[in-house]
Amino acid sequence: MEMASRRPLLFAAAVVLLCAAECHVAHAYKKPYIVYLGAHSYGRDAPPEEHARAAQSHHNLLGSVLGSKEMARNSIFYSYTKNINGFAADLEEEVANQIAKHPGVVTVLESKMLKLHTTRSWDFMDMERDGQILPDSIWKHAKFGEDVIIANLDSGVWPESRSFADEGMGEVPSRWKGTCSDGVKSGVTCNRKLIGATYFNADMLRTNPAAVDGNWTRDTDGHGTHTLSTAAGRFVPRANLFGYANGTAKGGAPRARVASYKVCWKGECSAADVLAGFEAAIHDGADVISVSFGQDAPLADAASFFTEPVTLGSFHATVHGIAVVCSAGNSGPYDDTVVNAAPWVTTVAATTVDRDFPNDVTLGNSARMKGMSLESTNLHSTQLIPMVDAKQAGRADVSPYDAANCAPGTLDPAKVKGKIVVCVRGGDVHRVTKGATVLGAGGTAMILANDKLDGDDIIADPHVLPATMITYSEAVSLYKYMETTDNPVANISPSKTEVGVKNSPAVAAFSSRGPSGTLPYVLKPDIAAPGVDILAAFTEYVSPTEVSSDKRRSDYAILSGTSMSCPHVSGVMGLLKAARPDWSPAAMRSAIMTTARSQDNTGAPMRDHDGTEATAFAYGAGNVHPNRAVDPGLVYDASPDDYYLFLCSMGFAGEDMARLSAGRFTCPEKAPGMENLNYPSIAVPSLRGKQTVTRRLKNVGRPATYRASWRAPFGITMEVKPTVLEFEKAGEEKEFEVTVESQKDKLGMGYVFGRLVWSDGTHYVRSPLVVNALA
Repeated sequence: MEMASRRPLLFAAAVVLLCAAECHVAHAYKKPYIVYLGAHSYGRDAPPEEHARAAQSHHNLLGSVLGSKEMARNSIFYSYTKNINGFAADLEEEVANQIAKHPGVVTVLESKMLKLHTTRSWDFMDMERDGQILPDSIWKHAKFGEDVIIANLDSGVWPESRSFADEGMGEVPSRWKGTCSDGVKSGVTCNRKLIGATYFNADMLRTNPAAVDGNWTRDTDGHGTHTLSTAAGRFVPRANLFGYANGTAKGGAPRARVASYKVCWKGECSAADVLAGFEAAIHDGADVISVSFGQDAPLADAASFFTEPVTLGSFHATVHGIAVVCSAGNSGPYDDTVVNAAPWVTTVAATTVDRDFPNDVTLGNSARMKGMSLESTNLHSTQLIPMVDAKQAGRADVSPYDAANCAPGTLDPAKVKGKIVVCVRGGDVHRVTKGATVLGAGGTAMILANDKLDGDDIIADPHVLPATMITYSEAVSLYKYMETTDNPVANISPSKTEVGVKNSPAVAAFSSRGPSGTLPYVLKPDIAAPGVDILAAFTEYVSPTEVSSDKRRSDYAILSGTSMSCPHVSGVMGLLKAARPDWSPAAMRSAIMTTARSQDNTGAPMRDHDGTEATAFAYGAGNVHPNRAVDPGLVYDASPDDYYLFLCSMGFAGEDMARLSAGRFTCPEKAPGMENLNYPSIAVPSLRGKQTVTRRLKNVGRPATYRASWRAPFGITMEVKPTVLEFEKAGEEKEFEVTVESQKDKLGMGYVFGRLVWSDGTHYVRSPLVVNALA
């Protein structure tokens, strides 16, 4: 009886103990965090002893919170000791919050995942014509980027690619400190072209170990090989993808040296690994760092500015004189989706080139519609084949929505066998995977139909069966035919390569748009470059479609994304570094932006994906024009102090600024407005009445007199003072003011767009201007 009376108490005690254990486990759950301490006081040439002392200081700092240096050593998996000051460690949330309050800490950020933003293009940008290098090509001025070092933070490299051959290249520059660190079988070996290869996966092994395919820099998904060869691949004749886009592949700076830093694994990039990659590239001696990945969405606000590794790493790179080029993101065509928007990086949008891969769809009523594809097979016949809407061809247990998207396993073989299946684009299903679904269910071919949001933006893919993609307007006609016909039939013609396509470039639908909600005082993206159907080197580890069931292999692939547009500008940066080695990263960005063009190849304003006129929020200053950039006349230059001052304007405290600058900079009592950063574009996001912004121009050419002209945004009165700037020598700087005033009867229209041009009759220094008048 006594024992029976105790049972409820024992049970209750067990429950309490169990709850306590579970609560303790939950409480003790550790995650990777980055503890950022600012900059080191020493430079890139500091001896290893300095690095060791910095690592020891990290152990001491964390040990003071955890209770012992031994625990700190066991928790820290990266000590950033070369230029970035900080460490990455496995910490409980409570400990992370505690260390964030330490007076020596700038910020603590949880290490989160970033995503990858996944030939003819150089001809289209006038660097060559029909395979011949033009007399005024930047390639000649820059000696093809000879001995400039371009670092690529990405998914690694396929070193056997002909794009990275080193025939005819001299010795590696003596300033280079990097190595090829792979020590495993089939690891990456370097040569005089590919001079560095290093991997970083300590964070990924903690957060997603299944993504790590080996301790090596070898590229197993193709993205890094593609981007690196776009930036600086050698000339490779007869490059093609399954016979399409046949020609000579080459990068922007073909004689530049390249280094690969593998920080991304299976399409994801852990923050602590990314920061380690930045630190290594800076220390190793890179001149340009190319970054084709970023967050899924913009940072919430300016207060979270330094909670993201690309922002942090690029800041330190810029302070060390290294140009950082980043992709704008693939979340278009929605506004306020641009990422990698820090003012010290060059943010790149994506546009089309004048090359298409068209084919035709012929319907049973003799109507024809144009599609786009890179399929390596065709129907081999003009016979009309039965056609079915995937929405009506799903399995009994599948929703019409999933069936319409042709997700794997959704189609009923009895309904699609021997037919052309019409699938809807999107639905988080890869375009080539949709075709594989159709083929697996017994379908003969696929038509991929755009929805209203995708509009006229169609992309060529190397499908696994005869297939094509059609525009929204064509899709409306197709569905109407199918709905009004008892037995709809069609045929798809073989694709072909077509060049000289009119109204090119146009902005790609996927390209992320401004304004930057994080920093609306800086117009982003900065520039646009080719990012649709780009041929470049690829891994032979997987198929160019990246679909596991596709066993085809190719050493070159055609991909689209701002991931592809970014390395185009990285290559141009490399050329400018070779031609103008004394220019700062800001001067090079200015030269690229102020010489860009916003017209297509018919002379009309550049269009958006839906055929409407595009704006600066889609393409920044315009599409890159490399040959003009080597001689811009004037530049909007900026030094590290300008960026420190900008951070003061954002509200960063004096103590934080001292740590960020390693004690070299102190905020003034009153910082200027953020809109006064000396940037090549002008953004006034909240105009109330009248506002004046200041800019400074530096002469990088001959003595000349420049005069201002402008087109004011609609509903805005605009004035420039002075309107004439006289430069007597190279390096001379002159300041001017731009005053904008709202017109009371034209308020509430949202952002409106204008342009400012300074010209001496030979050079035209163009700046986009955007204004949002609130009062």
